[in-house]
Amino acid sequence: MRTQHTSRAPQPPRTRRLVASVAAATAPLLGLAACGASTGSGAVHTETRRAEAASRGGGSGEVTWGVCPEPAEGVTRDPRQTCGTLRVPLSYRDPHGPTLELAVSRLATAAPGTRRGVLLLNPGGPGLGGLDMPSTMATTLPTSVLERYDLVGFDPRGVEHSTPQSCGFENPGLADRFPYPAADGSIDDAVDLARADAQTCAEAVGADLRHFTTANTARDMDRIRQALGEERVSYWGQSYGTYLGAVYRAMFQERTDRMVLEGNVDPTTVWYDGMAATWGQGLADRFPDAAVVAAARSEELGLGESAAEVTRSYLSLADRLDREPAALPGTGERLDGALLRNVTYALLLHDDTLAPLTQFWAAASALADGTATEADAEVLDQLLTEAPLPPGIPADNQTTMFLALMCGDAAWPRDVAGYAERSAADRRAWPLSAGMPASIWACAFWSAPTEPPVAVGAEGARNVLILQNRRDNATPWEGALGLHRALGDRSALVGVDNGGHYVYGQGSACADDATVNFLTAGRLAHGEVYCTDVTRP
Repeated sequence: MRTQHTSRAPQPPRTRRLVASVAAATAPLLGLAACGASTGSGAVHTETRRAEAASRGGGSGEVTWGVCPEPAEGVTRDPRQTCGTLRVPLSYRDPHGPTLELAVSRLATAAPGTRRGVLLLNPGGPGLGGLDMPSTMATTLPTSVLERYDLVGFDPRGVEHSTPQSCGFENPGLADRFPYPAADGSIDDAVDLARADAQTCAEAVGADLRHFTTANTARDMDRIRQALGEERVSYWGQSYGTYLGAVYRAMFQERTDRMVLEGNVDPTTVWYDGMAATWGQGLADRFPDAAVVAAARSEELGLGESAAEVTRSYLSLADRLDREPAALPGTGERLDGALLRNVTYALLLHDDTLAPLTQFWAAASALADGTATEADAEVLDQLLTEAPLPPGIPADNQTTMFLALMCGDAAWPRDVAGYAERSAADRRAWPLSAGMPASIWACAFWSAPTEPPVAVGAEGARNVLILQNRRDNATPWEGALGLHRALGDRSALVGVDNGGHYVYGQGSACADDATVNFLTAGRLAHGEVYCTDVTRP
């Protein structure tokens, strides 16, 4: 999955085994208009001043640049990248109380005379570190963008090198917590795990974990801006990072320059409502892309001669593994339906991992049949090898921070019976996702959030470019439409006739040119543009 353009993408959730490879002519953009930061209404001024006032006090206001911490094995870092730390309050309501240490990175690429400012980067997650995003993005962005921006990354509060948090989970994997129902549709096991996880975090970290929220991360971002001495910051956020960017813009509109949001979250439905409403549809939209690849290799893989046949084979395999997991050779572990679905989710994130995904399905089917060969075992081993963390980071750090953000940003329903009913309905409507999107997480038993979700609206400058694939299984199409509706004419939506989670650098010159023109010249299309020029691998 690693190519020049996909190396910037975050890995999918780490699990006890899962890793994967889990991140022509140009169609004309009509009606381009110059888009720079402009002052908004008096209400916008007031809200920004309030947010800035709340973010002052506590911590330190400067970054001392030096050597970066050791990266995870296999991560390539630009030798020019430097890192430093910045202290911020644990709670902005108590600005002179306990503090956290944020890890920040910088790759100075802007050329004298053409520099516009900094481009702050976030890879999403929630719970993924972004310290090395400047290095990876520098290999993808053209010179025209790099000459205008210094690239700045950071590990969000609680993540990796920014005062990493840990609930001390014995089974640390995030994907192990995706609450798939049992073979008979029961969510009893998911309820037990959710209740236990909430209790474990409450006992291990306690009330402090309630301060690790998206709103506080946005306040941290403004501290980074201040420490860099910038009047405004531009921003590129992917996946969950689109929600973080939208929240930052809502809180600090006068400090937001140009904003690129890629693979989008609807800020009006965080978090349970959005997952329950869109994930099943998103997987159903994306899955046929892989099924077509498998059907084209029917003689080799034996999964079916049409996309419909392949889909039936996959559903049958998932049901079999739900009922009777298969032993993985030489590991003492088992391949069950949940792991099959998690690997599928991860490898659907990019077009160039569709072929390996179909090989995985064939190997998993052979394993379930008891006919797996050494070649099948090799395929399984390659795709089920744990992704390394940076040295010194707790094994459950992403799991802890994923739960902290998902549970701390917005209140979740408390009724267990309601989850069971909604999961059963979702399971009937969207068999590929098996009822998981509407099932229960630890958030049902979590302490109430410290503040309501930040309202994202159509105020301020016209300065947001929304990039979205039509068939994105991680952040489905409806999320981008919801964000575009919330921002109104303050944003432009560039949709792409493609699958997968990432847009820029994935084969659409139309989308790439729209992105580069916006970052370099401020040209932002009016309304919506749909790109159909995708060149697939």
